[in-house]
Amino acid sequence: MAETREAPRSRKWTKPRYVPKRKVCAFCADKTQVMDYRKPEKLLFFITERGKIAPRRKSGTCAKHQRMLAREIKRARHLALLPHAPVHIHELEMSR
Repeated sequence: MAETREAPRSRKWTKPRYVPKRKVCAFCADKTQVMDYRKPEKLLFFITERGKIAPRRKSGTCAKHQRMLAREIKRARHLALLPHAPVHIHELEMSR
């Protein structure tokens, strides 16, 4: 005895998936913009509020420029131009 299967329901009313627009690397688009560890105010845009280097999906940089950016941020941290930890952690340590 053969069993009959019901036809699968059509997906006529499902929402289309959200596909985010791909960000263009700011350094590839504007060739005059240069990364430099001596300009920490420009590097602050690529650091999270916790003091971490922002990932590529958040910063929108390409792989090549993300590696260069990480190197420049680490250089600036080494020279104390950028903090290793967020400011609020420093404030807690000073108040003790």
